[in-house]
Amino acid sequence: MESNSLLAESADALHRDYGCRSARRRDPTGRTYAVTCASGSVSGKADEELYIQRAVVLIEDAIQYRSINHRVDASSLRLYRWYYSRICQWGLGLTIAVVLFLAFVERPSSLSVTSDPRYRSPAWEPPCGFTESFEIVCLFIFTLDLAVKSYLIGWDEFRKNKWLISYTIVISISIIDWVLSISMVCDEKLRVRRLIRPFFLLQNSSLMKKTLKCIKRTLPEIASVILLLALHLCLFTMIGMLLFPKTEDPLKNEEWKVYFRNLPTSLTSLLVLLTTANNPDVMIPAYSQNRAYAIFFVPFSVIGTYCLMNLMTAIIYNQFRGYLLTVLVLNSEKSTAERDNHYMEIINLCFIIYYLFEMCVKIFALSWKGYLSYRNNIFDGFLTILLLVLQIPIYVIYRLPYVHVNPSSKEIFSLWEMVRFVNMLIVFRFLRIIPDIKLMALVASTLLDLVKNLRAFAGILVVVYYVFAVFGIWLFEGAIKPPAHMSVPYNTSMENITSNFSTDCGTYEQLGYWPNNFDDFAAAIILLYDVMIINNWQAFMDAYTRYTTEWSKIYFVCWWFTSSVMWVNLFVALILENFTYKWDRSHSCSVTDVERIRYETSVQLIFKEQVKEPTEEELLCQLQQHPHLHLHWGHT
Repeated sequence: MESNSLLAESADALHRDYGCRSARRRDPTGRTYAVTCASGSVSGKADEELYIQRAVVLIEDAIQYRSINHRVDASSLRLYRWYYSRICQWGLGLTIAVVLFLAFVERPSSLSVTSDPRYRSPAWEPPCGFTESFEIVCLFIFTLDLAVKSYLIGWDEFRKNKWLISYTIVISISIIDWVLSISMVCDEKLRVRRLIRPFFLLQNSSLMKKTLKCIKRTLPEIASVILLLALHLCLFTMIGMLLFPKTEDPLKNEEWKVYFRNLPTSLTSLLVLLTTANNPDVMIPAYSQNRAYAIFFVPFSVIGTYCLMNLMTAIIYNQFRGYLLTVLVLNSEKSTAERDNHYMEIINLCFIIYYLFEMCVKIFALSWKGYLSYRNNIFDGFLTILLLVLQIPIYVIYRLPYVHVNPSSKEIFSLWEMVRFVNMLIVFRFLRIIPDIKLMALVASTLLDLVKNLRAFAGILVVVYYVFAVFGIWLFEGAIKPPAHMSVPYNTSMENITSNFSTDCGTYEQLGYWPNNFDDFAAAIILLYDVMIINNWQAFMDAYTRYTTEWSKIYFVCWWFTSSVMWVNLFVALILENFTYKWDRSHSCSVTDVERIRYETSVQLIFKEQVKEPTEEELLCQLQQHPHLHLHWGHT
């Protein structure tokens, strides 16, 4: 309602100002000027409708963060509004999703039950032309999308639009690479187009493009902290290599042997310590010899982890500020046959009867229209009906009083499975109390807002994941192979397999991290997620260093910095800002008011320190420079 009212008021205002042949206005300095519309000389109802259409479209552009430099004649406006209609944008979004999903099906295919190379079955490989047929359809739609966008903005604007020029290049490269794939019967070693597919996701979102541009602008702001962090790491690396040299006593060489053998190893050891993933392992060999060595490791962690890394979070929070939750386990140690489902089912029945009675009373008191006007009632009613629908089959299949029923026996589902599912829904219904408790409502609304406000950032994170996964497959596919005697046929239990294969404690092999690899796209995504979480990420880096080269560390460090340092800190910053905003406002609000708080978010507010609100003169200047509106301004 507010959006529609804003559109209507703004359209009327713009129509009053520019809908006539000429009008006089006074600028903020007191000067008067005349506005003449030279878009046509024919007056009448058709012209008035065109002016209103222009006003509405320009306002929609502002709300959706779109450029206003497009054609504004009647036919172009119809095409423009049709292009940005919900059905067209959903169709384009579906096309982008399909072309990104192809990476899971293409060679190396992710269509296998497990990614563990020890007993992974051969993945289904699609025949040549299968995924390519879907891809060429998607590329055709992208080409059509490019043609419409290019027509709507005109050639002059197209030449100045770097995103559309890049769009043209990406589509061209994709088509050329597609033709090469077909000509080589899909036996090419690299598919270059896989790496550039995420571009289609970026270019389709104006908010994502603006967010990416803003993130790029903030990088210099944290460069000083990154440099300080690098100097801190290098300084302690040099000191560490001097503190732990190779000695004549082999008992005192453990620290040197494992963590400070050379410069790359020393840097890696302290970098991992910076993330606390190998603490206190990295300190133990030296600390067991002399407790004074703690003087080296403790300051390193305090300065690096708790000062510099948290300073990084604070800087990111400062740059991004302004932008922007029950599981019940019953009888968990009992077997299925030991669980008393009969009494539990009676308890469930009592809950359902109560819920049904409550719903009927509310409908009687409020009427259907009044009942459905509350979201809590809709939530309660839906779950009540669902519980009732589930309860009926239980009675039909198992009947009352369940005395001779084996809880683990299966008809369609066992009685235990059905009762457990009903229990889960009953517990889920307890979520209705959240809006009635102020702090819970505050936390829940913060998380809901966070989900809505993170769409642009999440989209960019998908792009980063996609690109790193493709690079990982190119660099490390098949690099880690288990010993031949450890490989067993698919579906063979590993519990009874014994071997003489032994590894050091804490390594990739000893920890059984075999399913985490770059042998297919899905496995690569999971491995990157595991590294982003940080815990034991050094095991992955160490394994690929041993199986490939020392240069592989660069890949993992780049991913750690991109995902953990930048994106995780950004996520924390957004939570802090959103929650702090709501917390500050909640002190003077009731529970109902907390639920109504809607945090205003926009790209402009993300970087409010860097972005100034344009003045009226600047806005008028932009309208004057519009390539298709043709407004002529005459000062008097």
